[in-house]
Amino acid sequence: MPTEEAIAGGMGAPSTPDPYQAIAQLGAAPLWRYFGDVLPAQPKPKAVPYLWRYAALRPYLHHFLETCSLEEAERRVLMLVNPELTEPPATTTSLYAGLQIIGPGETAQAHRHTSNAFRYVIEGTGAYTTVNGERVHMHPGDLLMTPGWHWHDHEHEGDAPMIWLDALDYPITNAFDANFFELYGERTQKSTVPDDLSSRQFIHGQLSPAWAVPHTSSSPVGNYPWAETSRAFDAIADDAVGSEVEGIILEYKNPLTGGPVVPTMSCRISRLRPGFRGARTRRTTSAIYHVVRGTGTALVGDQHLDWTDKDVFAVPPWADFELRNDSGTEDAFLFSWTNEPVLRALGFLREELPERGSQS
Repeated sequence: MPTEEAIAGGMGAPSTPDPYQAIAQLGAAPLWRYFGDVLPAQPKPKAVPYLWRYAALRPYLHHFLETCSLEEAERRVLMLVNPELTEPPATTTSLYAGLQIIGPGETAQAHRHTSNAFRYVIEGTGAYTTVNGERVHMHPGDLLMTPGWHWHDHEHEGDAPMIWLDALDYPITNAFDANFFELYGERTQKSTVPDDLSSRQFIHGQLSPAWAVPHTSSSPVGNYPWAETSRAFDAIADDAVGSEVEGIILEYKNPLTGGPVVPTMSCRISRLRPGFRGARTRRTTSAIYHVVRGTGTALVGDQHLDWTDKDVFAVPPWADFELRNDSGTEDAFLFSWTNEPVLRALGFLREELPERGSQS
C-alpha cells in the first residue's frame, strides 16, 4: 500500500503488484473500465417485455382469498413481477403493478406511504376506499387515486369478491431512499367528508370549483369513473384522428393544474379501432398496460405479446413498440400508466418513430 507521505506528496505510482486492487481498498475505481456501463450509448434496461394472463392468475386470487387470512396477508396481492426484476420485485424498472382481491365484509388496514398509488377496478362492486376521510366507491373501469402520504383503507360491503389492479411508484421512491410508511391509529378511518365529493366536484370537464386551490401537485379527484370515460369516447365517436401510435388516447388530468394525476405517473386510456395498426415507436418511458376489453397484439422488441381481456403487459424503456387490434369488428380499450412526468421534469424524455426518423 502507498505510504501517507507518497499520497500527500504525489510521488508517482505506488509500489504494489496490483494498483487496481490498491485503489479499490481506498474506495476508488478506474472510470475507463466502466465507461460503457455508467454512460451507455443508449438505454440498457434490465426489465424485459412480459405479459401476465389474468385468466391464469384469477383462480389463484380466489384460492388465497379462501386459504389466506387477513392476519396472514393483510392485503392479498399477487405482485406482477418482471422476470429480470425479482429482488426487489417490480414490474418495470420504475413502476409496480399487482392484483388485489378483497372478500365481502373484509377491511384492509389504514396506512399511508410516500409512494403515490392508484387502483384500477377490474371486477365486482360494493367496496370503497377511504382516502383522508372521503369514502370513494369502486366500480369496474374506475380509476381511484391515492396520492403519496394520504391515509387510505378499504372496506367491502358487497356480496361477492372484488378484484382491482394496484399501481405504485415505489421503485422510483426507493431509488431515492425517500420512502416512509406509517400505520393509522385505528384499522379504518371514520368518514369525515361526504362520499365521493371530490369526484362530484371535479368530474365536469372544464367546469371546476373556482374556490379550490392546489395544495399538492397531485389530483384532488378521488375517482375517475368509467361512466365518464365511456361518455368521452362516445362523444368523440369516429370523428377524431387520434394518435398514430395509440389510437384515440385520453389522459386522466389533474383539473387544478392540467398536469398528470400524480407527479410521478401519467395515466391514460386508449381506444383502438378494429384493425388498428399503430406506428412503431420507442420511448425512454417505462409503461404498463391493462386490457380493459378486447384482443390484440403488442410487438415489443422481438416479442409478440398477444393480449386479451384484463391481461397486463409491460413495455421496458427504449424498446421498439407497436400496438395492434386484431379484431375486425370490435374496439379494444387499454388503460396504461408511465413514468413520463418524472422523465419530462428531468429532461430525460425521448421518443422516436423509426419509420419516419423523427424524434421529440
